[in-house]
Amino acid sequence: MKKVTGIGGIFFKCEDASKMNEWYSKNLGIATSKYGTSFHWLEVEHPEKKGTTVWSTFPHDTKYFNPSKKDFMINYRVENIEELVKQLKADGVQIVDELATYDYVKFIHVIDPEGNAIELWEPIDEK
Repeated sequence: MKKVTGIGGIFFKCEDASKMNEWYSKNLGIATSKYGTSFHWLEVEHPEKKGTTVWSTFPHDTKYFNPSKKDFMINYRVENIEELVKQLKADGVQIVDELATYDYVKFIHVIDPEGNAIELWEPIDEK
C-alpha cells in the first residue's frame, strides 16, 4: 500500500503571523494572504493530476497543533487514507481526532513518537 505521496503543507506558529507573511512576501517573493500561500504543481507519474503544497503561518497561541507543544506541523499527502488510518491504529499510533471528510479533502491528525503533530490528508478529485 502506498502511503505518503508528498508534502501537503508546512504550518508554523509565529508571534505575529501577519508580519511574517509580509516578510516572506517582500524578501522571498512568496505571495501570501492571511492564510499563507499555496504552491501548485503536477504529479510526475500522472501529469494530468494537479497537486498543492500549502505554506501557512499560525498565531503563536493556536490550539490547532494540540496536543503537540511544537511550533510547527507538517501535512503529508497520502493515498487511501481510510486504510492507512486502520493500519496506524493497529500499529498503536496516537490518533488525535476522527477522519474528517469534506467535498474536496479527507484528513486526520496523528502524533509521532516525539510529540510532533502530523496532519494527513488525501485530496478528493484534485484534477
